[in-house]
Amino acid sequence: MAEARPTPRPATRATAAWRGSRTRASRQPAWRSAASNGKDSPKTERSRRMAALITSNFNMPEEYVAGVFKKAQTSSVLARLSGAKPQKFGKGNVMTLTSAPKAEIVAEGAQKSPTPTAYSSKTVTPVKLQVTVRTSNEVMWADEDYQLGVMADVQENCAVALGRALDIVGIHKANPLTGAAAASVTEGLADTASAAQLSGTKYDEAVEAAAGLVIAAGYAPTGIALDPTLSFGLATMRDTTGRRIYPELGYGTGLDGFEGMAAAVGDTVSGKELTKPSDIIGIVGQFDAFRWGVQREIAAHVIEYGDPDGLGDLQRTNQVAIRAEIVYGIGIMDLAAFAKVTKAAA
Repeated sequence: MAEARPTPRPATRATAAWRGSRTRASRQPAWRSAASNGKDSPKTERSRRMAALITSNFNMPEEYVAGVFKKAQTSSVLARLSGAKPQKFGKGNVMTLTSAPKAEIVAEGAQKSPTPTAYSSKTVTPVKLQVTVRTSNEVMWADEDYQLGVMADVQENCAVALGRALDIVGIHKANPLTGAAAASVTEGLADTASAAQLSGTKYDEAVEAAAGLVIAAGYAPTGIALDPTLSFGLATMRDTTGRRIYPELGYGTGLDGFEGMAAAVGDTVSGKELTKPSDIIGIVGQFDAFRWGVQREIAAHVIEYGDPDGLGDLQRTNQVAIRAEIVYGIGIMDLAAFAKVTKAAA
């Protein structure tokens, strides 16, 4: 009587992808070293260079990629206050009206006058961002066998990083990884000349002053981005009797509106990642003047060979790298459409 074989456990799409990638890895040529002098032969050296360039990639399941973009949007204050616009890859020009035409009364038999109109263009610049996370082979195997959720956790953290990056670049012109100014980014919302400084604990007056500056520039304050210190300060303001002025705000953490403006709270407003601290705690503005979009979809893939991030060869260290990338197109139509709220003087 034939021995009964155990029924194999059905593989998920993600598991099948991981196994498929390991099967491909088994077909890779082995590296050989020259035994005569302890150095690699020229042929082996060429093989090593090729291995550093050739990666065995596979796409993550669709729900991961879609989830990355969704999470990226919700972790950015700018994404929440200004909707993404469809864009093609590369630099683009957006025409903006700088002098609107005016109508004229025309008397019977009178000649019509010209009505001057002026346009200018603003540049939308592509910014490529990437997140690379290394994990050991053992973690990968454990996630496969025991469904630990490592892949889901990596996906979520990559998404948060990409979303925060939109704010760090769009507001502070900085590289999110280092916190230093990025030479390739020439304009950010922090550059606006309009500013209202907080006086003591009069948070609402500072916001009101910033909104007034936006209105004076000919724009409508449609939204406000708040650092948690500003949202908490507004939420806990009290009148002379000790009663809270804005009890509906709770403690300000879930704030989505204030005084008729859309609101979004995030510590990217003050830029805690920055090497040079910022004094910005809020930005009020007409947020459709901040133009952004995704020029290339997120490419989420696993890299099994080479040294993708300068930390050593993956095969030598028994690791794989998971990388997510996105290309944003970012442009500011007019800095006068925004006013920043800054910390009180020390």
